[in-house]
Amino acid sequence: MYRIGFVVNPVAGMGGAVGLKGTDGRVGEARSLGATPQSGNRAKMTLSLLKKDPDLLFLTCSGDMGETILKEAGIPGYRVVFTGKSESSADDTKAAVQEFLNEGVDLILFCGGDGTARDVFSVTGRKIPILGIPAGVKMYSGVFAITPGAAAEMIAGSDKTILRDAEIMDVDEEAYRSGILTTRLFGVASVPVIAGMVQVPKQVFEETDEKRAKDEIARFIHEVMVPDTLYILGAGTTTEAIARNLGIPKTLLGIDVIKNGRIVTQDANEKTLCNLVENEEDIRIIISPIGAQGFILGRGNQQVSAAIVRRAGIRNIIVVATPHKLQETPELLVDTGDSELDSEFGSSIQVISGYRIAQRKRIRQMS
Repeated sequence: MYRIGFVVNPVAGMGGAVGLKGTDGRVGEARSLGATPQSGNRAKMTLSLLKKDPDLLFLTCSGDMGETILKEAGIPGYRVVFTGKSESSADDTKAAVQEFLNEGVDLILFCGGDGTARDVFSVTGRKIPILGIPAGVKMYSGVFAITPGAAAEMIAGSDKTILRDAEIMDVDEEAYRSGILTTRLFGVASVPVIAGMVQVPKQVFEETDEKRAKDEIARFIHEVMVPDTLYILGAGTTTEAIARNLGIPKTLLGIDVIKNGRIVTQDANEKTLCNLVENEEDIRIIISPIGAQGFILGRGNQQVSAAIVRRAGIRNIIVVATPHKLQETPELLVDTGDSELDSEFGSSIQVISGYRIAQRKRIRQMS
C-alpha cells in the first residue's frame, strides 16, 4: 500500500485571474474582486484519475484542505488525520504535514503554489519526497508536475519514477506586485520524476544579445500591428520591449491592453479583459513563454483565461521569444485549466524570434 499525505491550500491561485500576482496576505482583496477558489478543482483533476487504484491510501486534512476534494473525486481509500480551522493558514499546512510524517507516509502530495511548497518543505526537509499539483499564480519552483494529469500519472506509475533534487524558490510577493521579480533559493527537495512531467525552475535570460533580440522582435510586431485591433500584451520583458517600441509604458508582470497604439487599460484582471473583448471583432494576444519551463498559458498570466483565449481564437495568439530563450526551452506547454482547449493548440506553434524571423516550436500535449 502506497501511503500519500494529501493537503490543499484552498486559496492558492485566487489572486491570478484578478491580477493580484499572488494571494499571500491578499485573500480578502481577491474575494472582493470576484476571485473564486481554483485549487480544489485542480486537485480533483488529479484525484479523479487515481480513484480506481486500490493500492493507494490517502492521509489527509478535514474540509477543503483535503477531505472534501477526495470525496468529490470518488476516492474510497482515505483517512483524515488532521483537522484544520475553517479559514486555513500556513500554520495549518505545516501542522498537517507534520502529522503526515508522524504517520509514516511515503509521499506528500500538495496542491498550491510556491508559498505552499515552502510551507511543506519547511517541515519535511529532505526526509521524504514531495510533489505539487500546480494551482498557484506563479510557480517558479521545480517541485510541481506540469499539469494535474501529469501528477496523477507519476503517482500511478510510482514504480517507474526516480527521485530528483528540485529547487524550491522563495519569491518576494510585494516586490513582484510592483513589477520586480526577486527570488532566492529556499531549499532543495526530493521529488519523484518521470521524464518530462515535472517542471524546471524558471530561468531569466539577461545576455547582451537578448536586448537586441527583444528590440528586433518589437520592431517587427509594431510593423505588422493591425489598426482597430485589440491587443492583449502578456507579462515579461519581451512584451515590455514591444510596448517600449510603441512609446507606451508596460506593466512588467501584468497584462496590458492596447488599441491603435494607445493604452486601453493596464494591469488588467480577467473580468476587465472579458468586458473589453465582448464587443471587439478582432483580438490578438501577444505572450512569451516562461524561460526554460516553456509555459505560454497557465503560469503567471491566469488573467488570460480559457474564455479569453476562445474569444480571441487560437489563430490570433502571437508567441514571442528570443532565440536564446527558445534554445533553452525544448518545448512549449499550455495549461489553461480547460483540457479540450489545450488540445486544440495542436502539436506546434509559430514563435516570432526576431525581425521577420520565426521558429516553429513543439507543443507537448499532456492529459
